[in-house]
Amino acid sequence: MQRLDWTALEEDRRASALRRPAQQTRRETADAVTAIIEQVRADGDEALRALGARYDGVALDAFEVGAEEFEAAQREISERLRAAIDQAAARIEAFHAAGMTPAYALDSGDGVRCERILRPIQRVGLYVPAGSAPLPSTALMLCMPARLAGCPQIALCTPPRRDGRADPAVLYAARRCGVNRVYKLGGAQAIAAMAFGTASIGQCDKLFGPGNAYVTEAKRQVALMEGGAAIDLPAGPSEVLVIADAGADPAFVAADLLSQAEHGPDSQVILLSDDTALLDAVDTQIAAQLQALPRAETARAALRASRSIRVDSIAAALDVSNRYAPEHLILALRDARTWLPKVLAAGSVFLGDWAPEALGDYCSGTNHVLPTSGAARYAGGVSVASFQVAITVQEVQPQGIAAIGPCAVELASAEGLDAHRIAVALRLQRVAA
Repeated sequence: MQRLDWTALEEDRRASALRRPAQQTRRETADAVTAIIEQVRADGDEALRALGARYDGVALDAFEVGAEEFEAAQREISERLRAAIDQAAARIEAFHAAGMTPAYALDSGDGVRCERILRPIQRVGLYVPAGSAPLPSTALMLCMPARLAGCPQIALCTPPRRDGRADPAVLYAARRCGVNRVYKLGGAQAIAAMAFGTASIGQCDKLFGPGNAYVTEAKRQVALMEGGAAIDLPAGPSEVLVIADAGADPAFVAADLLSQAEHGPDSQVILLSDDTALLDAVDTQIAAQLQALPRAETARAALRASRSIRVDSIAAALDVSNRYAPEHLILALRDARTWLPKVLAAGSVFLGDWAPEALGDYCSGTNHVLPTSGAARYAGGVSVASFQVAITVQEVQPQGIAAIGPCAVELASAEGLDAHRIAVALRLQRVAA
């Protein structure tokens, strides 16, 4: 990790220090993704097979997972893993159910009833990465709120293994949440297939899920195209920002940084502290812990684009964090909760020494599909509401139009919209008669 002193940096170097790796190669990525989307739209399943052979190393005759593969998956994973998935699913379900937005209604005037009702999105597509490592936890994070929302058509895409099968833990997690339509497709081609549909893959209204820079770019592009699908949020390469004081445990901090760095070479981790000794100790711990990591080379690649930054104060660290707007923010501070009101932009916050980000990834109950690339400034993570549409309803009685109609007439007149004015005025005349 590169060591920097925030106070000594000019503004252009500060901006460079907080730039994500994926943002540096966006043009090249965008061009590659555009070609993939065009190929899938033109050639459908044939393109999916060709792209699968190129990127996943396997060309499949059929993409959908059958009943036999689901049953085999349940037998293949260990009893302990099944129990862990079941426990995590129960916590995720409880947390997300508790946060569901209720419908409501009120009388905004005598004879005027206004309501907000909720309906599930009819066709949703979920993407579960498995490129550098399979992520059954992401299947839980997406499938559970989709089921709670009541979405009638749920399709899940996940990259196949070299043997042509889906990861068994991902399959078990999906079925645990009641999702049985799973397709063995990965990358930008999976996003294109769900957005526009092929002979095998049904077209979806909205797409969900994290992925690498190519998946994120594909989601961005299909959301802008005519006939494409909406998307949940920018959820690309993973990132964490840790703010640690002199009392933080260097081993804990190093482990938290490495847990994000091992996701992929385009992940990014940032450490901020007002204590140089702590920064030095974390560097030592990272070097030591890397020796035992199976994914050490992936983590090292991510660390090359990561930063260890000395700041003058914890307050200054919060300012830097809000500017960066991290996907994950860990406050490894002695009085972590007192600093929470200062957090203005973050996907998910972890308070104190005993809340590793990994708990949020797996089983605390919150969702780990979170905004990346600075999108936490304006977007939150996935929830049940992400899978619903809110519809407002107005019901007006004759006394209601008499009470509030003159207000509408006046505003329509001020805006010069005569048809609007007449639509209300006619009713007012009828009521008066």
